[in-house]
Amino acid sequence: MDSDNVRPPRQGLTQPNFRTRMSSDNSTPDQSSLIIYPCAFPIKVMGRKVDGLVSALTHIALQFDPTFDASTIELRESKGGNYLGVTLTVNATSRAQLDELYRTLSTHPMVKVVL
Repeated sequence: MDSDNVRPPRQGLTQPNFRTRMSSDNSTPDQSSLIIYPCAFPIKVMGRKVDGLVSALTHIALQFDPTFDASTIELRESKGGNYLGVTLTVNATSRAQLDELYRTLSTHPMVKVVL
């Protein structure tokens, strides 16, 4: 990848830390999670650009992160204007929390893709 195309993280946001954790005896990598919790974790959601999409996603984010700040939501409209990309940055506290959040978002009828 060309280094000119790499964007730095947004200022003021603690990005997930993907350091390798070692097992308790320090002999092998611990594969349970490469993310150090808690951390600010961005989730990208795409759906058709319809009324209520952002409020539905905000409601879901608040179920999993009561401290979620809706003012941090980033929106990006598709080139044709039919779809909306929504970035939700949640306070991730565990892998189980993130897994369930992804499951909930993925099964919502307004959502097409969750990354």
